[in-house]
Amino acid sequence: MALPNSSVYDCIVIGAGIQGSFTAYHLAKNQKRTLLLEQFPLPHSRGSSHGQTRIIRRAYSEQFYTSMMQECYQLWAELERESGIKLYRKTGLLVIAPPGNEEFESICRNMEQNKVSWERFTREQVMAKYPGLILNPEDVACCDDNGGILYADKALRAVQEQFQKMGGVIQDGQKVKHIQPGQVVTVTTTSDIYQAKNIVITAGPWAQKVLSPLGLELPLKTLRINVCYWKEKIPGRSGLLQNFPAFLGVNLNGEEHEVYGLPCQEYPGLIKICFHGGNEAEPEERDLQAKPPQIPDIQILCNFISKYLPGLHPKPAVIEQCMYTNTPDSNFILDYHPLHKNIVIGSGFSGHGFKLSPLVGKILSELSMGKEPSYDLTPFSISRFQTPQASL
Repeated sequence: MALPNSSVYDCIVIGAGIQGSFTAYHLAKNQKRTLLLEQFPLPHSRGSSHGQTRIIRRAYSEQFYTSMMQECYQLWAELERESGIKLYRKTGLLVIAPPGNEEFESICRNMEQNKVSWERFTREQVMAKYPGLILNPEDVACCDDNGGILYADKALRAVQEQFQKMGGVIQDGQKVKHIQPGQVVTVTTTSDIYQAKNIVITAGPWAQKVLSPLGLELPLKTLRINVCYWKEKIPGRSGLLQNFPAFLGVNLNGEEHEVYGLPCQEYPGLIKICFHGGNEAEPEERDLQAKPPQIPDIQILCNFISKYLPGLHPKPAVIEQCMYTNTPDSNFILDYHPLHKNIVIGSGFSGHGFKLSPLVGKILSELSMGKEPSYDLTPFSISRFQTPQASL
């Protein structure tokens, strides 16, 4: 079914999570006629962009993320001005690691080289500044001064509202059934048919299901994440709910993992502390507990709480679920489809993409418009993987 030429969009963005919504927003800013498609009725909590809070930081061990985050802070501030909604709260981002930890030293080095406002702390300084946090005698720590939290649900709503104010169209409750490549791409959903000169696929945990029929198999894993909230043993006594920073614990207690935490926001009197990772699960099976977990993430968190935050109950008070879509190297995919240059892919945000979404959206919009991208995309190329491709 061919549609009249007047109905052809400049771009269709598939997936209205934070990455797709910012992509659509930047396209609309560039006067592109843009349609944002979402399979679920909005708002929803099935993917990776829901929830009240996310960490924002420049404390990265990869230099390119530390560099990119400078513009991200500017773009978040721009959205705050446009929407009139507060989206960022500065708390500082504390990084804790064992001595000689390579990731920790890379974080410090990148912050210094990129002129980030930061400082090293001794164990005594950390424990004096944040009562209730107990470090091992040998632990090292640093603070990204402008780290903090983003109000995720508000941010997603704000960027979608700004997109619509600029003339963008959102169609929710429309699952993509088929994509027909061509000079004009045809997208068939459960209830309609749309056409566009370009499409951007930001389908989150459903990316592989959308990409496989297009002859592209990416090494993506979807993980079910337990999002945990913890209660003080004696309300008000630990000091953790009054002046606590966002934090990242790297390879503590001899474990090869990261633990992160955010100040109280979602639930009054509770603090959000999570394991960075999870167990493989199909996105449609997110809430099922059919298989025994391969990663004992809750027990690792309980051990961490008992050791580092003894003022909290060592068992979570609330457990929610979220989804990660991971690449083997935990770096994003921001690239063209190898066979179709008018199909752009943004995927594999590996549980740390939210803070970078304003810039990811800008980059994906640049690729869609045929512009030179603002950043070197080598770390995000599809060609870094050995991906089977079928000719269509």
